[in-house]
Amino acid sequence: KSSYAYLMEWNEYYTPKALNLILQKGIRAKVGMKQFYLNDKNYDYGTILITVQNQSLNEEELFVFLNDVAQKSNLKIESVVTGLTVGIDLGSNYFKTIDKPSIAMLVGNGISSYDAGEIWHLFDQRYQMNITKLDMNYLNKVDLSEYTTIIVTNTSFKMEESLTKKMKDWVQNGGVLIGFENAVKLFADNNLINLEFITPKVDAKNVSFEEKEDFFGGQKISGTIFETTLDRSHPINFGFSSEKLALFRTNEIFIKPDEKSFNNPIKYTEMPLLSGYVSKRNLETLKNTVPFQVKRNGAGRVIVFTDNTNFRGFWYGTNKLLMNAVFFAKEM
Repeated sequence: KSSYAYLMEWNEYYTPKALNLILQKGIRAKVGMKQFYLNDKNYDYGTILITVQNQSLNEEELFVFLNDVAQKSNLKIESVVTGLTVGIDLGSNYFKTIDKPSIAMLVGNGISSYDAGEIWHLFDQRYQMNITKLDMNYLNKVDLSEYTTIIVTNTSFKMEESLTKKMKDWVQNGGVLIGFENAVKLFADNNLINLEFITPKVDAKNVSFEEKEDFFGGQKISGTIFETTLDRSHPINFGFSSEKLALFRTNEIFIKPDEKSFNNPIKYTEMPLLSGYVSKRNLETLKNTVPFQVKRNGAGRVIVFTDNTNFRGFWYGTNKLLMNAVFFAKEM
């Protein structure tokens, strides 16, 4: 038990579950934007700080509650007795307050039920976090101000002008809009985010009519694993200990890097192929492009991922990217 503060490292798989329990209880928590050293231990980017004073629970109640959270989430929450550290101290402005999220996801007409199901499973079954499913047929009638975050999975729907305006207004007022795969193009086409894409030129030379189907099939990326490099100081990468990350990709959406290097915290390497098939042309195009971008729009953020970070519920290694986008978007 501490009379001063508690620290929770962000590198464990179930830390999003623990943080959500803490925030839903009305307990104030902050995230460390820099590394520091305390009690003979290095604390990485993304460490969560819970001070004892000025909380809705008293000292004893807070200890009992955090102990229960740690056990339920299979992780450690450590007590500290001083804020004096090597690096940023615990009273530093580099610890940023985390807001309690209220999350919704679009479902229904034009939305991939597979991808939506994967995200629902991640929130509901693994992290015990509430996520509201908003049906596309009724979206124009929904009051979006109830939500801090809206997720759009792989989709084929066309956004009407009235819905585009509604989404823009919501983002500008502080909302966080997160899109995956084809939703990236949807957001860009409707000026929700400014991105520049690369389209590889396909030359069908010496291809017979009989071979046409196989030729065009060979230009698809249908399930291939690629290597990226991470800027671990960026909030989207909090909790990752390695500077390399394997992503699972099933599309041919290629985003040019931003001209400012610090806006490209995840980037495909010069030799990105780890496993699976990809055409030489697509591989050459993919090199040094980016699978993630975030842009500010008023008080809000629009965040896009070209890849599926939750593929079929078994691609655990990138689940935290989505959770970082949910909890830390306003620091990006």
